[in-house]
Amino acid sequence: MPKSQIKDEKKYKKLRDKGESKEKAARIANASAGQGSKKVAKKGGKSASYSDWTKDELMKRAREIGVKGRSSMSKSQLVDALRDH
Repeated sequence: MPKSQIKDEKKYKKLRDKGESKEKAARIANASAGQGSKKVAKKGGKSASYSDWTKDELMKRAREIGVKGRSSMSKSQLVDALRDH
């Protein structure tokens, strides 16, 4: 299995220190190394806020990404769990 390569080690370490997951930090560091930070930053923000979603939509998304304990969560707890994933 090939070893993963981080293209911007400095940014990766900074993101890990902030508490981001290894996967998310690597994804951000590699994207910004290839495209530049400003271009990567402009890519987000196209979907509606989780607080505008119905509870059923939140439950479906939580199921898709594997949030544990979702069946007993309230809408606000689902929003928090999805944002923290």
